[in-house]
Amino acid sequence: MNPVIIMPVIALLFSSIGFKKYVWFISIGYGFSVAGIGLGLLLFGAYKDTGIIAACILFILYGIRLGGYLTIREHNSSYNSKMKNEITSGDNITFFHKVAIWIAASLLYTLQTCPVTFRIINMKSSDTVLYTGLIISLTGLILETLSDIQKSSAKKRNPGRFVDTGLFRMVRCPNYFGEMLFWTGVFLGGITVYNTVLQWVAALLGYLGIVYVMFSGARRLEMRQNRTYGNDPEYQQYVKSTPIMIPVIPLYSVEKHKWLVG
Repeated sequence: MNPVIIMPVIALLFSSIGFKKYVWFISIGYGFSVAGIGLGLLLFGAYKDTGIIAACILFILYGIRLGGYLTIREHNSSYNSKMKNEITSGDNITFFHKVAIWIAASLLYTLQTCPVTFRIINMKSSDTVLYTGLIISLTGLILETLSDIQKSSAKKRNPGRFVDTGLFRMVRCPNYFGEMLFWTGVFLGGITVYNTVLQWVAALLGYLGIVYVMFSGARRLEMRQNRTYGNDPEYQQYVKSTPIMIPVIPLYSVEKHKWLVG
């Protein structure tokens, strides 16, 4: 079976959980869609190639970690209480708009993972570029995981304070940075296999799409934190001295960038 056909179907299947709760299209559905695509590529396309198999396993690990983490968070009553005024319930969203979001999200997840799909259908074996991409992606996955653990631990110690310890000393959104690093590795790992302009466009759209989503997420988080901690002098100093998204790059705020939906 052609992976180009089956991967969008898998993404649609797993992200359909969003019909139960609107935000799940782009949260829980996102994680499990990536895991499902990784499994699908293993079953329907990955031949005996160590690098490709490793890439598929990374998708599975990434998706299960993210989907599992978000599922657990959804059942956290304190989190739901805190976020009930921050996240729309989706009750006013029509079924037509939900279908549009479902399809658009599934398409994005398919495009994000397409570098591995193209390597399979173009019958390109592992190379140095792929292994370099895998290392970058694994680094991003580790950063994301550590960020979530460190934030959870810090919030348990001091629920009312912003987090500025561990990886959060390096950048204010280390989990988003890790996410971008993961998908940077996926995109770069496929640059030697794109055979057509269409494949290049698809891979670029997937990569730039998730980068945009991450910066939009950082903007939402910044706006929320400014409302919560804006009068705290320590927070103000933290904001002025710690990049919001990428270490070393002196970008300290994206709140005014309204083209970032958030």
